[in-house]
Amino acid sequence: MIRRPLLPLAAALLALSLAACNPQTPDDDAKQSGPAPTKSAAPSGAAGGPPEGALSLADAIAKIPKGDEKRDGYERDSFKHWTDEDQDGCPTRAEVLIEEATTKPEQGERCTLTGGAWTSAYDNVEVTDAKRLDIDHMVPLAEAWDST
Repeated sequence: MIRRPLLPLAAALLALSLAACNPQTPDDDAKQSGPAPTKSAAPSGAAGGPPEGALSLADAIAKIPKGDEKRDGYERDSFKHWTDEDQDGCPTRAEVLIEEATTKPEQGERCTLTGGAWTSAYDNVEVTDAKRLDIDHMVPLAEAWDST
């Protein structure tokens, strides 16, 4: 099985979600009160630039409606933690670490990882101790539960 990093997929899903929160028609710009949406310096359709008339990320986030958060019924134990879905002896955490490593770690007994290196996509920092890495949700489970 070929695995691909999930970050580009997550970014695309976020962009689609934000666009769905604020669908606009050509007449919407004329009706809008307040400052005009911020546009990217990149030309329309350029790599990394939003399409013509699109909101900046900050403006799109500002338009997401706020809702009441409720934690009633939340129990962390209701969610499986680091399962071994493909039953190869490695839990999800180890599989993510193996896949995302810039220098592959050695796999020991019960999928214990030693060695290896990982580079953060956010700040380009290299980490060589897998125990220092958090492999978790983009949104913590309790926050997702509260916000439904």
